[in-house]
Amino acid sequence: MGYIVAGWGYGMKVVSPLGIFERYLSLWVGLCIIAGVKLGIGLPGLFQFIARLEYASVNLVVAVLIWVMIYPMMVSVDFASIREVGRKPKGLCITLVVNWLVKPFTMAFLGILFFNYVFAGLVTPEVAKEYIAGMILLGAAPCTAMVFVWSQLVRGDANYTLVQVSINDLIMVVAFAPIVSWLLGVTQVQVPWTTLLLSVILYVVIPLAAGYGTRKQLDRRGHGAAISQFCTQVKPYAIVGLLGTVVLLFGFQAQTIVSQPLVIVLIAIPLLIQSYGIFVIAYAWGYFWRVPFAVAAPAALVGTSNFFELAVAVAISLFGLNSGAALATVVGVLVEVPVMLSLVAFANRTRKYFPSTS
Repeated sequence: MGYIVAGWGYGMKVVSPLGIFERYLSLWVGLCIIAGVKLGIGLPGLFQFIARLEYASVNLVVAVLIWVMIYPMMVSVDFASIREVGRKPKGLCITLVVNWLVKPFTMAFLGILFFNYVFAGLVTPEVAKEYIAGMILLGAAPCTAMVFVWSQLVRGDANYTLVQVSINDLIMVVAFAPIVSWLLGVTQVQVPWTTLLLSVILYVVIPLAAGYGTRKQLDRRGHGAAISQFCTQVKPYAIVGLLGTVVLLFGFQAQTIVSQPLVIVLIAIPLLIQSYGIFVIAYAWGYFWRVPFAVAAPAALVGTSNFFELAVAVAISLFGLNSGAALATVVGVLVEVPVMLSLVAFANRTRKYFPSTS
């Protein structure tokens, strides 16, 4: 979940890092998982009714919840920051290479390794394909806004983090669908291109355009203060969208989870390895390249974080609400927050090994 910091334009005031909701995000998500499973077992008819509310492979209820989550994040992105792209190019190079040339492929490799070989006797081949697909969707979707929080917690360069996120979002518009399609094809998953492109338009292009338009209007009215105030006002809706999505997804998956309780652990293991492995690659690269800590640490954290909201939405569109792919993307929420907080703590302890300035 990324929506915490608002108005990261130049010269704008930074909001305090983690509120009580964000600090205990794993707890709230855990409680919503329990609620979703209980509701799914107790009220199966309700979830069957919601599952039927779809058009062109897009579930309308989940789509609304995803938009509620993503739109505020996009308002926080300032594409004017791209003018600073030439400043400290090393950090940006690390971010882009890790996010687009390393991370999607290591995630696919780990998914194949664990679910086709290590866990081969624990899941059926068809279910294994869906778990791998969910992991690929996570790996190909770099985080959009939670990285602002991680950057702040390591006292990173906020403006530079904004540059990294803005460029990632623009690349995601054109690169997400081809990378996902190719990797899913490698894993022998049939991908309907029209559905994949529709998902990118619905969950990246439209929210990005809406966020950009809103930001321009707010900037005319009151610059950073108006943007910050707006984001603060819509924050509760984003939280409701996140938790509502988790409840729904685990409600749809309730029967599978109850009958196979180890499935969450099986999915979490390769996700944990991926997260820590990607951080090591990016952070070590920054260390050996002598990148200043205020740029190197956020670059590694940007690479490690996932845009799970997008991954969830696309998984539902491609594979359905009850799919293993959708479940795998939601497990990413549980894994990400505690992992990222541990990496923030590690980065702060190792700050002294990096140059303080370029």
